[in-house]
Amino acid sequence: MEFKLRKAEPRDVSDILRLVKELATYERMEDQVTMTEEELLEDGFGDTPFYHCFIAEIQGATSSDDPKVVGFVMYYFTYDPWVGKQLYLEEFYVMGEYRGLGIGSELLRHLSDLAMKTRCTGMMFVVAENNEPSVQYYKRRGAEDLSQEEGWRLFRFDKDSLVKMGTPAEE
Repeated sequence: MEFKLRKAEPRDVSDILRLVKELATYERMEDQVTMTEEELLEDGFGDTPFYHCFIAEIQGATSSDDPKVVGFVMYYFTYDPWVGKQLYLEEFYVMGEYRGLGIGSELLRHLSDLAMKTRCTGMMFVVAENNEPSVQYYKRRGAEDLSQEEGWRLFRFDKDSLVKMGTPAEE
């Protein structure tokens, strides 16, 4: 089956959100997806994009059918003062029935090429601890598990914590 990779466009937002929700369901975290199409549109295609995205699509059943979006990668650039520019892979998903066709490998190859062209020193990402198939997928491609190798822990300040920290103390 042939597929095509292309840069996501504003018209793809509904498919991006659909795939985000499918990935969240796969990871048993579907209740945590709160984004809307409008937010994805503004955040990815507004004046200051916070993310970039490539999608994989296959041609519909007949030549008159629209192509079907079957996978995507969402990424952005970040900076590590120890080593420089990094590409951060935020989301990576290929629909189950289209796995094993080389789509995921081609998406990663495309991101790796982009990282090299933009002089990034690496690609960072997180994987759910219980997602062993993905852990093995990345390790087969040379990824290092920094949680074991370097002992890093992942932390987050949620919105309430940000508000509390950002609000001046009353005197």
